Amino acid sequence: MNGILTGRVAVVTGASRGIGKGIALELGAAGATVYVTGRSATPGKLPGSVTETAAEIGALGGTGVPVVCDHRDDTAVAELFTKVRADHGRLDVLVNNVYNAPASSRWLGKPFWEVPPRAWDESFDIGVRSHYVASHYAAPLLIDSGGLIVGVSSPGAEHYTHNATYGVAKAAVDRLTADMAHDLADTGVTAVSIWPGIVNTELLQMVPPDADGRRLVTLPGEGTFDLNEAESPRFPGRAVVALAADDDRRARTGKAWRVADLADHYGFTDIDGRIPRVG
Repeated sequence: MNGILTGRVAVVTGASRGIGKGIALELGAAGATVYVTGRSATPGKLPGSVTETAAEIGALGGTGVPVVCDHRDDTAVAELFTKVRADHGRLDVLVNNVYNAPASSRWLGKPFWEVPPRAWDESFDIGVRSHYVASHYAAPLLIDSGGLIVGVSSPGAEHYTHNATYGVAKAAVDRLTADMAHDLADTGVTAVSIWPGIVNTELLQMVPPDADGRRLVTLPGEGTFDLNEAESPRFPGRAVVALAADDDRRARTGKAWRVADLADHYGFTDIDGRIPRVG
């Protein structure tokens, strides 16, 4: 898919690492100019930063623009899209990915009475509200281009996953997608959610292999999974590229789509040639 998005401009929120980074890299590999946001200008406890992601995008043939942005700061988010307009006068793709995964992981498998109220705020402020704010400021640019909004959600929107706050937050992301699509119906902008499976992010890469070489992770109430069979962060990125390049993507607006199902439809695979279906 090299060059398929040449001339397009994208913003990916929360792209220092994980799914956001994978999506940003694939957009760059397809030729796009990609603004990557996050709080990390340099690596912290986990590897990755917006600067490193932008450099990797450049190495893949795209143009990466690192933007240090705390998505709890509405003014900083507004300034991001002011910069995009000043630099390019257009925006074709917004990927709302930013999410506080390390904070959420503290409460995996806990019943709601053991999950403190601050966990609700962590899930909703960075993960629902931040998606709304970015979409609000991006909308005028996207309307001009007939662009694409992608919300990174989860099957947890549909069935119990991790804990109550996680599932409700992901259901809210999907509802936000549906309602934005309603408001955008006459504009040419497509709004969708995507559902990756279990993704082998930097956080999960810290899980060591057992004696048989398996990297097993047990999610309470969900099962035990071998992370060697999980999808790479670039697999959902290939879904975003396919959607951005699809002239008929409006038929998908307002709905959530499993990444594996999009792979079946568009004919892409993960970086190892598989279509992973874990999680």
